Amino acid sequence: MESSSSKYFLILLAIFYHINSSSASRNVPSKITASTEFIKTSCSSTTYPTLCYKSLARHASLIQTSPKLLAHASLSVTLAMAKSTSAVMLKMSKSPGMKPREADAMQDCLEELSDSVDELRKSIGEMGLIKASNFELTMNDIQTWVSAALTDETTCSDGFGKNTVNGKVVRGQIVKIAHMTSNALALINSYASLHA
Repeated sequence: MESSSSKYFLILLAIFYHINSSSASRNVPSKITASTEFIKTSCSSTTYPTLCYKSLARHASLIQTSPKLLAHASLSVTLAMAKSTSAVMLKMSKSPGMKPREADAMQDCLEELSDSVDELRKSIGEMGLIKASNFELTMNDIQTWVSAALTDETTCSDGFGKNTVNGKVVRGQIVKIAHMTSNALALINSYASLHA
């Protein structure tokens, strides 16, 4: 029974990965524009520049050369990834044959990921409310929430053992979300520094 659970999860993850990688490769512009160059240059200051560029280049026409729109888009793609991973994990947590320790780690991780999604969602909402009069306070809130989301994701990934199939796969996805969150925080900090 345990192997059928692992197979089910691996199939779900393979589909999830294929959808994400296929859409990413189709949507990355091949032509270098001012927008894509801006994204590439901005991403070079993040901890994970390749992931940053790959996740944001498809949104170049929306971002243009706006640091605010870049930070907003980074939060949005991170939120979308966190939500889709959470959905896959929820399905997986209901599959039969999962070891009790893995099931407990999955439940804990789902709670952490839910908190992360809420914090990212609040941050995106606040990005739309930024004005000159409330810039510093609003940016402080956003930075705090994104930092908290990163902490939640790290706590989630720490709960999985490295020696189980499910643990390795889930941990890999959560680490990717944490890397995207880290990049979003770097872009938010860069945007905030323009107004300091």
